[in-house]
Amino acid sequence: MLRVVVESTKIHPPLTPPPRPCVSVFFRDVKKNTSEAEGNNPTWNETLIWHLWNRPLQNDSFLQVILQDLGAAKEERFVGMATVLLKPLVKKPKEVLFVKDLALLNHSMLPTGCTITLHVAHMTKQDIKKTGDEGLLDITAGEVARQKQMVPSYAVRKELSSKPQHFQVQVKVFEARQLMGNDLKPVVKVVIGSQQYYTRTKRGNNPFFNEIFFQNFHEIPAKFFDDSILIQVMNSRMLRSNAEIGRFQTDIGFIYHSPGHALQRKWLGLCQPNEPNNGVRGYLKVTICALGVGDQAPVDQKPPYGDDDIKIHIYKSTMVPMKKAHLQFYIYCAEDLHLKKHHLVSPMLEVELIGEKLNTQVKTQTENPIWNQVLTVHTQLPCLSSYIKFRVLDCPKGSCSGEIGTVSLVLNHISSTGAEVEGMYSGFLPCFGPSFLTLHGGKKAPFRIQEEGAIIPSSVKDGLAYRGRIFLELVTRITTHHNTKIGDLSQEVTNVEKQQNRQKYGLCVIFLSCTMMPNFKDLIQFEVSIGHYGNKMDLNYKPLISTTQYSPVIYDGNIYHYVPWYNTKPVVAVTSYWEDVSFRMSCLNLLHFTRDRLKANLDTLKSLRNPRDPALNLQWEKLLRELVEDCKRPLPCIYDQPKATNLDKERWQLRNLLLMELAQKAQVAQPRDMVATAEDWLYRLNTMLPEPQVSLPDVMIWLMAKDQRVAYAHVPSHSILFSRTGALHCGKFCGKMQTLLLQYPEGEGQKDTLPAHLRVCMWLGNIVDSSDLQLLQEGKMVVYAETYENQAKYKDQWGQQGLYHCPNFSDVLGRKALPKEDFKEPSGWHWQGTWTVEPQRRLLLDTDINKSQMLDEVYENQQRDVTGAWVPAATPNTDVNGQPVEARENVKCPPGWQVKKNWTVELNHAVDNEGWEYGVGIQPSGLPQVWNAVEKTYYSRRRRRWVRVRYRKHGELSLEEETLSFLQLEEEGWEYGTIGSKFDLNPQPQSRFRRRCWHRSLAPNKDKGIAPIFLLEGSLGKDLKKQAEEEEIRASSRSKTTRFPWRPAPEDTQQPHLPFIYCIFNKPHYYQLFCYIYQARNLMANRIQTFQEPFIRLVFLNHSQRTQILKSSAAPTWAQTLIFQHLLLYESPQDTKESPPLVALELWQRDSQGKESCWGRSIWSPVVWLDVQHRVLPPMRWHPLAKQLGEEEGEVLASCELILETEVLGEGNLPILSVPLKNGVYALPKSMQPTLRKMAVEILVWGLRNMRQVRSPQLLVECWEEAGHTEPIRNFQTNPNFAESVIFFTLFMPTEEAYALPLMLKVVDNQDFGQQTVVGQANIDSLHPYFCDPWASNYVPPRLPKLAVNKRQLLDYFTEKFWFKSSEVEDEYEEVVDWWSKLFWATGEAKSLKFKDKDYHTLEVYDCELEAVPAFRGLQDFCETFKLYKEQPKSDSPVVGEFKGLFRVYPFPENPEDPQPPRQFSVWPGKEDFPQQCLVRVYVVRAINLQPQDYNGLCDPYVILKLGQTKLGNRNMYQPNTLNPIFGMMFELSCTIPLEKDLEIELYDFDLLSPDDKIGATVIDLENRLLSGFGARCGLSQSYCQAGPFRWRDQVLPSVLLEHHAKRKGLPPPVFNTAGDSVYYNGKKFKLRRFEPQPPTAHYLGPKKERLALHLLHTQGLVPEHVETRMLYSNSQPGINQGKVQMWVDIFPKKLGPPGSPVNILPRQPKRYELRCIIWRTAHVDLKSINLSNEKMSDIYIKGWLFGLEKDMQKTDIHYQCLTGEGSFNWRFIFTFDYLVAEQMCVLSEKDYIWSLDPTVTKFPARLIIQVWDNDIFSTDGFLGVLELDLSDMPLPAQHAKLCSLKMMDADPKWPHFLQHKYFSLFKKKTVTGWWPCQVLEDGKWHLSGKVKMTLEMLSEKEALIRPAGRGHSEPNQYPILHPPLRTNTLLSWFQSPVKNFCYVFWKRYRIKIIVISAITIVGYMLFSFIYSAPKYLAMSWIKPEFRLKAPINTINSLKSNASSSDLTIRHPNLESTIGSQLKLLQEPMNHL
Repeated sequence: MLRVVVESTKIHPPLTPPPRPCVSVFFRDVKKNTSEAEGNNPTWNETLIWHLWNRPLQNDSFLQVILQDLGAAKEERFVGMATVLLKPLVKKPKEVLFVKDLALLNHSMLPTGCTITLHVAHMTKQDIKKTGDEGLLDITAGEVARQKQMVPSYAVRKELSSKPQHFQVQVKVFEARQLMGNDLKPVVKVVIGSQQYYTRTKRGNNPFFNEIFFQNFHEIPAKFFDDSILIQVMNSRMLRSNAEIGRFQTDIGFIYHSPGHALQRKWLGLCQPNEPNNGVRGYLKVTICALGVGDQAPVDQKPPYGDDDIKIHIYKSTMVPMKKAHLQFYIYCAEDLHLKKHHLVSPMLEVELIGEKLNTQVKTQTENPIWNQVLTVHTQLPCLSSYIKFRVLDCPKGSCSGEIGTVSLVLNHISSTGAEVEGMYSGFLPCFGPSFLTLHGGKKAPFRIQEEGAIIPSSVKDGLAYRGRIFLELVTRITTHHNTKIGDLSQEVTNVEKQQNRQKYGLCVIFLSCTMMPNFKDLIQFEVSIGHYGNKMDLNYKPLISTTQYSPVIYDGNIYHYVPWYNTKPVVAVTSYWEDVSFRMSCLNLLHFTRDRLKANLDTLKSLRNPRDPALNLQWEKLLRELVEDCKRPLPCIYDQPKATNLDKERWQLRNLLLMELAQKAQVAQPRDMVATAEDWLYRLNTMLPEPQVSLPDVMIWLMAKDQRVAYAHVPSHSILFSRTGALHCGKFCGKMQTLLLQYPEGEGQKDTLPAHLRVCMWLGNIVDSSDLQLLQEGKMVVYAETYENQAKYKDQWGQQGLYHCPNFSDVLGRKALPKEDFKEPSGWHWQGTWTVEPQRRLLLDTDINKSQMLDEVYENQQRDVTGAWVPAATPNTDVNGQPVEARENVKCPPGWQVKKNWTVELNHAVDNEGWEYGVGIQPSGLPQVWNAVEKTYYSRRRRRWVRVRYRKHGELSLEEETLSFLQLEEEGWEYGTIGSKFDLNPQPQSRFRRRCWHRSLAPNKDKGIAPIFLLEGSLGKDLKKQAEEEEIRASSRSKTTRFPWRPAPEDTQQPHLPFIYCIFNKPHYYQLFCYIYQARNLMANRIQTFQEPFIRLVFLNHSQRTQILKSSAAPTWAQTLIFQHLLLYESPQDTKESPPLVALELWQRDSQGKESCWGRSIWSPVVWLDVQHRVLPPMRWHPLAKQLGEEEGEVLASCELILETEVLGEGNLPILSVPLKNGVYALPKSMQPTLRKMAVEILVWGLRNMRQVRSPQLLVECWEEAGHTEPIRNFQTNPNFAESVIFFTLFMPTEEAYALPLMLKVVDNQDFGQQTVVGQANIDSLHPYFCDPWASNYVPPRLPKLAVNKRQLLDYFTEKFWFKSSEVEDEYEEVVDWWSKLFWATGEAKSLKFKDKDYHTLEVYDCELEAVPAFRGLQDFCETFKLYKEQPKSDSPVVGEFKGLFRVYPFPENPEDPQPPRQFSVWPGKEDFPQQCLVRVYVVRAINLQPQDYNGLCDPYVILKLGQTKLGNRNMYQPNTLNPIFGMMFELSCTIPLEKDLEIELYDFDLLSPDDKIGATVIDLENRLLSGFGARCGLSQSYCQAGPFRWRDQVLPSVLLEHHAKRKGLPPPVFNTAGDSVYYNGKKFKLRRFEPQPPTAHYLGPKKERLALHLLHTQGLVPEHVETRMLYSNSQPGINQGKVQMWVDIFPKKLGPPGSPVNILPRQPKRYELRCIIWRTAHVDLKSINLSNEKMSDIYIKGWLFGLEKDMQKTDIHYQCLTGEGSFNWRFIFTFDYLVAEQMCVLSEKDYIWSLDPTVTKFPARLIIQVWDNDIFSTDGFLGVLELDLSDMPLPAQHAKLCSLKMMDADPKWPHFLQHKYFSLFKKKTVTGWWPCQVLEDGKWHLSGKVKMTLEMLSEKEALIRPAGRGHSEPNQYPILHPPLRTNTLLSWFQSPVKNFCYVFWKRYRIKIIVISAITIVGYMLFSFIYSAPKYLAMSWIKPEFRLKAPINTINSLKSNASSSDLTIRHPNLESTIGSQLKLLQEPMNHL
């Protein structure tokens, strides 16, 4: 075996966004993948394993390593690749090849800069089994199990039943991140199916919930998968209409079919469906599981909140990529919508996707609506739904009252993710059409589980009735945004494809046989329809020959009935009009041919059970050869087709890629894992088969009785479609015979039965291609018209006068028909001959003709005369109903029958001694209603019953030949009887009605290029031209009457007059059938154990035989041949060889009362031989036995062959083949009989367990003809073990595995007086698993473990145990670590304290039961446990006890002189040690995901232990209000094994008033652990410590354990040297230095000898120190786990000495901490308000609280009128909380409500939330920003405000590692001061809104008491002293500059008015000045006065001096006042200080 450990990779340069890398490693074309990781430097440490089988490593062997990014697009996933040569491992296979930092190459083989580190090792069997030396890379059981479970995503999943089953859905909500909104109070609403759940309300944008919800279902799987899961995150602050933040919705089926049936710890993208353009609104981390019976929920041992989640890219959804899709449905029109008779519908189309529904408009009263609308659905890709559902509803007057039809589109069929094929294929988006979708409705088919991936017809879910078609198109758009969900197409859009290119198709069906039917008392017929064509109940369409002639059902001589068609086979011909889709069908049929050949070869491969069979490799080679041949056959090119849609092209490309890939894989496939490989290929082919755009409806064949549809068969149209291209392009059954298994609709018919096996030959195609139609090589088509002439007997004359309501001419059922002269020949046909009388002898057959005996009866009737004497009645002879019959003397025996005993009076019922019964005659019939056995005087009538039995004569002709000869009689005449009853050719005395059948043949006209039968359309009663004209008139009148629903004309109700078509065969062929039956066995071991008197009934057509009846057996073996001679088949031998009739083999049981019941049925085709000379004996194969279709519960080993009787072989009555005859029974041929060999069967009989009410039981062993028994156990209550240990006997048994013999175990209780009663039994179906070779050198027989020690070993143990150690250092050591540290080191649940010696103290945590670990073989290596059931168990029989033992089967020499092999089980003296007194310690650690029991979704669990009569536990020690309780409890109890061996751990829910509810239980078999050779009684510690918290806890020393192990393996005891550092063991010398290269540093390690012995023990594969996870189950939901419990058990036999001290696993208690947060100041805060001075300002204050402790919210004082964003506070917050350092979680214990009984303990992360607010008086406060800090992993603060930015808070920065911001834990750093950023959500993005300077200090409870401090500025104000902040007083700013503020106020409000008024004033003033000055200037210009040249100087100077002096006096005071005011402002802060 080759083992590769993929350690890590380094991606350089780093990718952004961070990738999701995955490593694929190829070795010999076998690919294995690692899991998906995150980041540029991922670490896996995952192990990949390849089995080398018989092909060792070669020098040229290599590994190919490919690194991919699964988060990128398909084309961009490749990162790099490398090749690792394995030549070094070939030279040195025992060494490990270390490959470190191997460079990866790109596609051009150039280095990429990325590297990978991995280890490669060559593992041998010794390394795997761990029986010898310890290697450097020992493989563990968990890795092997994980490798076995690593299957591709398309692996075949397990089958589900069609019955309702138990299911469970679990949804765990962890936390949310980056929810959009400010100041949120989020709550999560979870809707599972129809049940709603809510989480607790939290605060903030990153809330932490950690809540789990359960919902149980009991549904059919298909209905369960259709239910949905809706997860909504709501903001409880908002109104309900606006409260939704985002949602996530998916189908349960999507979850169930995900890996592990779960989405584990996935981040879901939350979106708003009504606003798709908003993108993702946040992320929610959840785990969703959908579990069925037997499914295991994934064990999640990670903490609910941890740092590893932060470092991963949390903002990227792993399930929903960040792109939205818009699915646009172009709804064009619909056609043929029909709901019920005489009703015009008003259709409306509804489209549903993941709960969202969109509707079209309602079109009133039309069957062919035209919508022309666009419906747009917004979703995300990949879409988390499986189906798109379409429903057409009938909505008259606006109310949708009925559903017309439904259809679903499977998204996987119209889209691709690219995962279907390997390589660079990227898939395609959902698309469809334009094309038709077929609607179905009405009765539904019963749900059947079909083969995984196979096509499931839409009728399975939507109904069986055709309801029309809708024409639509689907387009998916990514970039374009459409806000309108419903829109109209333009009126120019026309349905071109709908109106054009309709072609006429013809469907022809020949009915060959119908067998295995129940008894139908009425005449039956078959109807064939395709769409609405052929539906005879829908009179709106042209009548076609779609039904067969009525036929009776006759008895086949066994238990079934059949239709007597014989050589006259009915034929139907249906024509229809559809689009040409041949290009799709050809491609589909080619794929089906490939798939069918692969499946047939795979079934043959599965039937070869013996791996040494030489035919196995031949069949594998044949499978590969044919698969390569089929996959290389090219598919028809779609791109050349003008009508091909986008979906056609995409699927054509995908199919081609898959076929190429399969061909390549098949060419290099190796003969190993053959079945699994072929099943994988078959599954992948099945996924490509569905064709969603097949607009041709499927063909439905209905079995009808009384014009009611009783049963149906569904035939896909493509499987019978003809293609001109070639035979492979035609359908699989086109023109070929096939057998259809009819089914009842859902809820109808008898359960678990099939209504019929119908054998037909079908052809469908364009009528142009039907010119040379010849379906069968033999047979002649005959067409004729038929009518019945009726007459009645009136006045002893036959005529038409007494018919009354019966018509003169009718059909076979008496309905009115045309007279002979009114028939018209159809177009293309002409009459041939005249009307002739031809009795329908098939209708005259006796339905009991094949019975071997019949009972005739006649009632003799008498009445009283007037004297009271009894005289013959008026009608002396009647039947039981009083109808007259012939006198018994005149009743003749029919031909072919004989009477052995004449008429006798029946006395075996309530009659007197003469057989009379009496009554009072009641008029008008005169017959009594009640008969009595005692004669009374007032009785007037009496009668007695005469009976006789007639027997069938065994003449020269068989029953079938007699029936055939009766049908071939050609006499003409009348048929006598009554309508609705059986007719007879011979008249009876009471006959009053007769009829005769008139036939007239039709012959086709000259050849028109098509098959003439497709011209037979319409009724024969009128001309087709007139009929067409009438249809046009009715259509026009129908369109005019739109107001009232249309009602058909009266003539429409009359049945159409159609001809009948028959295919007549003239020459039959005779065959002989040989069926070889060997054995049957049960596959359901937990159900019926034995078959009660089983026998096989073989049914072939209308013949059946049965085998001999055997005694009750678990695996009945008949070894019998059933021979059918002279079987009659009419079709040609070549047709029979290609498609032979099916053989039905049924397994029946007969109970003690003689009642027979069918247990299962198997159906398959026999091998046909037309020439005995070329015959090859068919091999025996296992065929499945099923009660229902698809549910296999058993299998039978048989084979069949059908041989043609030639003229030479047909002579005589002997079988063709020579088959040995023994005691009148044909045995198997010698070549088929198994090869027998003498074998020895040796049975270790250990004991019986859990047998109640038995006194002295003993064991009986039966194997074929041999048997053995033990002596009775005399003292069963004190020692349930057998006195002797071994049962030994020899027998001759088959060596082939296919003929494996079962072995029966019976427990017989010996009671008083020698009475023996079978009290239990068990079956071992096959002994092959117990075959062994006792001569093998490495074979070791099982040995009993040693459970006692000698005195020397006990003395050594006490010496080691009580060796003095220093207690002071030990105490110091224990304070550092404890047992929980060891658990967390193993699980990685929490970051424990770093401890240098933790590698010395590890344990294994198994995510399953210890018995389920593959390496420990169920702890049944010494003896196995077999459950015992009752002697006649039922399906739900309980277990009545257990047998413990083991089997060994090996060859035994037939010659007595040859040496005999050694015995496997010796007589052990150690068995005297039992019963064994033991001390048991049970450590219950915790429970996980318990089922809720209380109304609040939680429970109050406590533990109860039961062992024998001992019961431990206290209901008062319950854990309140939790689903994940931590118990940390140790229970110690004493017991006696095996009397008390079953340890039951039960978990109950504490209830105060009502009885406690049982949550679940698990049972541990302590005896298996005590006897197992894996040392399961006490797990091996990693190190041998003599003291400390990890001291050695076993009773004996490691050296003693090693000695015991060697003795059990048959090895000599180990020999240690005197120093104890070397040992000689198993022929090798081991030194301690090899295991401890460096001196150990751990404390309290024991001596070298014990350490070396412990190291060797660890290499032997023994059970290590561990914690196992056990599932809890409840009887209320069997098979569904109710949670898990983690625990372990130590068993200490008291004979080995006292055990060590118990392990302390008490839960850790949280410590009290105090967080002191000092808010110094803020900076750069976004100010929201604006004051009157046009300046931004805010009244800032700060809130703070710890996440989860919102009640302790604190806030600072208010910094008013902050204008710069810099606020000062100097305020102290103090938060007190309880914290678990090991888990890094806060713990809060409080009651949910006042009336709550107990507090609820919740855990949440230590997260500090700081919010900045703006205080408002008259409105709500404004939110300015938020800061969230995780105290255990928070960013370092900035020392200056300028260095503070949002990059500090980025959890996944894009910078290199050395530039990333550093994080720290406040619990370690204790105190820190600096700046942190605040952020706010605006326009859907987070922005920096401010900065806060804080001091954070973490103190323990003791430190807080030493250094007390008060909140805010309260006393004691110390550590440090906080002074009031220095703040600028801005309250008087308004009064300091009133003019400025006043102007600002008026200018802000009235600036426009002021500007306008000022402009008007200026203009007015200028105008006024102009008008005022104009006269003056005009006068001066006109008058022109003189100017003075000199002015008075003194006046001017005085004016100047006055002006200057006034200026000086004014300016000075202003200057003084301004300077003074400024100084005053500056002095105010100084005064304050």
